[in-house]
Amino acid sequence: MRSEADLRRVMKSRVEPGERGEAAITAVVARLREHGYLDDKAFAETYARLRQENEKFGQRRVRQDLQQKGVHSELIAETIEARYGQTNEEALARAYLERKRLRKPENEKESARIMRRLVTAGFSTGVIYKILRNWDVPDEQLSALDNLDDEPHEE
Repeated sequence: MRSEADLRRVMKSRVEPGERGEAAITAVVARLREHGYLDDKAFAETYARLRQENEKFGQRRVRQDLQQKGVHSELIAETIEARYGQTNEEALARAYLERKRLRKPENEKESARIMRRLVTAGFSTGVIYKILRNWDVPDEQLSALDNLDDEPHEE
C-alpha cells in the first residue's frame, strides 16, 4: 500500500518525461482512486496502526514517516490523534524495549544507547527519562544524556 504522493514519485521515474508522462500519471491515479485502491486516509490509518501495534513506535516516529511518504499534515494530525490519543506512551516505550530485548543499562554508554534507540523510535525525552529513572540510572548519567538530540536518528 502506498500514499498518493509516494505512488506519483515512483511512477514519475517510470514514465516518459514531460506533459504526456504527467497525463498518464494523473489518469492512473484518478482510476485507482475511483476504484478505491488509492486512499491516503486508509493508508495513514493502516500505517499508524501497524507501526504502533507491531513495531511499538511512538507517535513522533509515525508522524515523521507519514510526512516522508507525502501524506498531508492535516490527515497526519487527525490519524495520530485517533491512534495515539488514548495510548500510554510509557507503556508503549516499555513494550518497544521488550520487543528489542533492551535491558537495564549498566553504564553511561549503555544508557546513552537506550536513550538514542527510544528517541529514534519516536518517544519523548520525558518518557525516556522516566523509564531510566525507574531503572535507577544514576542522576550523573542522566545529566550526561542531556546533550543528546531530541530528534530521531536513522537506525
